[in-house]
Parts: sequence; structure tokens; C-alpha cells
Amino acid sequence: MSDLPQSDVSRPSKLPTANLVLQGSAPPVVDQTSSEYLDAVEEEWNKRVDVEIETLADGMVDLVNLASINNKDKFKIAQETFQAQFRAESMIKAANSLLSIVHSMKLQLLLSDEAQIVERRDAELATTLQEMAEAKAKVAELLSELLQQPLNGLAGT
Repeated sequence: MSDLPQSDVSRPSKLPTANLVLQGSAPPVVDQTSSEYLDAVEEEWNKRVDVEIETLADGMVDLVNLASINNKDKFKIAQETFQAQFRAESMIKAANSLLSIVHSMKLQLLLSDEAQIVERRDAELATTLQEMAEAKAKVAELLSELLQQPLNGLAGT
């Protein structure tokens, strides 16, 4: 009861080893909170997507540069053909990697904690309703000021 978990996020771990000395030792201490871990995972996903998008963009720029029409000999044509094939293959690899990332993210969404999603949605809804009520009150106040202003002006004439 005294050893409360410090995080509710499951972390992948390596398979147990045959080292018997480690069996009696205490479990490792978690040095991150759940939100810090999730932020780190999100940052890792963002970096992976950025790398693949950058690879696609650079490949496209290189293909456009290779497509220039000049007086070229057979060696230059063969060299540019090889470069174009190489760039196309790296772009295909990056596109497949992006598809894999999207698939993984969809699975994580499907298998994620629905209670957390509902809680976030409800919190956002409550915030939006509160902002809407404040905006309505402000509009009502401004409208009453506008309607009272001409009456005060007519009373003085």
C-alpha cells in the first residue's frame, strides 16, 4: 500500500533476463509524471512525421532540379536517371513510413482510454459554454447601453 505507482501510463520494458541477482532488487523508480511521458511521446511522433515530410519535400525538390533540360551527354543522362530513381525510392520509403505512422496513431486512438477522451471533451464543452454565456452577457450589456443612449439624448432636447 505504501508503494503507489507514480504514473498511470504503461511503458514497454525489455524481456526479463536470466540474471538472478536482479530478481530481489527493488523496481525502478519512475522519474516522469504521466503528462511528461505523454508529452515526450507526442514530441517523438511529431519528430518522426517531420523527418518523413522533410524527406518527401527534399526528394521532390531534387526531382524537379534533375528534370532540367539542357545539352546533356549519355553519361550525364544516366547519372541523373540513377539519382532520380534513388530519390523516388527514398520518397516511396518516406510515404510508406508516414502510412505506418498514421496506422499506428489510429490504433492508439482506437485502443486509448475513452474516459480520458470524454473527460477532455466535457471540459472543453464546459469552457465553451462558459465563454458563450460571458459573450451573451456582454452583448446584452452593450445592447442595453445602445438602447438607453438615444433615449437619454432625446430627454435632453
